[in-house]
Amino acid sequence: MKTALSAEQAKRLDSIAIKEVGIPSIILMENAGRSLAEEVKRYVKRIERPFVCICCGVGNNAGDGFVAARHLLNAGIKVKIFLIGSSVGLKEDPNLNFRILKRLGYSVIELDTDSNRFFATLSRSLKKADVIVDAVFGIGLNRNISGHFKEVIDLINASRKRVVSADIPSGLDGTTGKVYGVCVKAHATVTFNFAKKGLFKAEGPKYAGKVIVADIGIPATLRRRL
Repeated sequence: MKTALSAEQAKRLDSIAIKEVGIPSIILMENAGRSLAEEVKRYVKRIERPFVCICCGVGNNAGDGFVAARHLLNAGIKVKIFLIGSSVGLKEDPNLNFRILKRLGYSVIELDTDSNRFFATLSRSLKKADVIVDAVFGIGLNRNISGHFKEVIDLINASRKRVVSADIPSGLDGTTGKVYGVCVKAHATVTFNFAKKGLFKAEGPKYAGKVIVADIGIPATLRRRL
């Protein structure tokens, strides 16, 4: 807990590393996604034909999910990737990783216009999955979850499958541990560079599961500048 950061501190640390030190944000995303994939691979290593379902939002966490998908696919693991929105709205780094997947011939199922088809496919996939990766919301969330995002989180929780969350369970406040209406109940959370305070406060422990702190390449000495 003593090395945990608030959401604002974590965002500030990212900004220092990227803008002042010059570490490209795309490298941090690559390291985060690879760390996420490594944890998933640990869970499926004894399964003969593992199947992983990855649920992505439209923020930077989506990029972590796309990178994780690429590493899992490269390891020969069957993966289905779901984007809760349209790729048109993706930011630069997640969009780059989305396009890499497409160029490699991997499909991403987008919730664009045909929501009935999206949810039917998602529901079937979650039931079959050995592991679900939650890359829907990150530490920037500050509002109650509703609409399609709530539907997806409800489906993830109802599946009762093993869930690995990227950085923080979707729906949990990174600082206070408050739940924004609904929250993914993870078996493990791979949090990046430093743990987030919300993982240990209020409802955080109930939803975070095992917390794994992954080094994504931000020098630890930068914390002194927060």
